[in-house]
Amino acid sequence: MTRTLLVLACLVLFAVCLAGMRRGWRNRGRRQGAVPALPVPPSDLGPVLLAPMTGLYVGTTTAGQWQDRVVAHGLGVRADATAELYTAGVLIERAGAEPLFVPTADLVGAGVGAGLAGKVLGPGGLLLIRWRLGAIELDTGFRADDKSLYPAWVNAIDERRATVIEQLEDSA
Repeated sequence: MTRTLLVLACLVLFAVCLAGMRRGWRNRGRRQGAVPALPVPPSDLGPVLLAPMTGLYVGTTTAGQWQDRVVAHGLGVRADATAELYTAGVLIERAGAEPLFVPTADLVGAGVGAGLAGKVLGPGGLLLIRWRLGAIELDTGFRADDKSLYPAWVNAIDERRATVIEQLEDSA
């Protein structure tokens, strides 16, 4: 009888914990209601600048706040993914979620980091892409299957960003 009561108490405690986590996730989504809608990938992304990189989409946080996960618009869902860099921007196709497209004009930069959104991998474990969504600056983390690709991605994103800035200055 005592064993049955202990098992039931543990199950109730587990259910309460799950309900609390779900409530917290939904409340975070409500607080982030002001996050603008994600950009839609254009029909013509232009040529591919880097070969596709497979791995895990870790998540998106507010820039510089590696634990402040953004859950609005499905950005908080981890998923297997493929990242590609086009002249139009970065496209991350996530399994079971909408693709994430970051236009080149919204890219701020790229680098490598140790962790993001509760996922800590150690130095150089994640590719971090900083970008703007409206007035909000965000960091998106991607853990590639082949981490030796990170330097090429960082350089290509920074070069692509510099090209766009030059084009904007020339047209002004």
